[in-house]
Amino acid sequence: MHAFEILGDPVRRRIVEMLADGEHAAGQIGEVIQREFDISQPAVSAHLRVLRENGFASVRAAGARRLYAIEVEPLQQVDQWLQPYRRFWNQHLDALGVEVVRGK
Repeated sequence: MHAFEILGDPVRRRIVEMLADGEHAAGQIGEVIQREFDISQPAVSAHLRVLRENGFASVRAAGARRLYAIEVEPLQQVDQWLQPYRRFWNQHLDALGVEVVRGK
């Protein structure tokens, strides 16, 4: 599965956002995602599995808990892929910065 297919899903993007703040237990992730997206626990587990199987997340056992963490390599690959396209928005952001300094 291509990285943009993985990150194109809003549930998986939200899980990645959570993991960017640090390691989370599967139960914590499930509570947030079920509340925010009104989906079942098995659906959350399926999204976690997609992230894990495609290298975006890792899991480790801590007693009865499963702790998920973000894996940076796939995100670095996305960043590298986007590099040639940054010129399209960097110029606009630079221009906005100039206008903000001018007080407009």
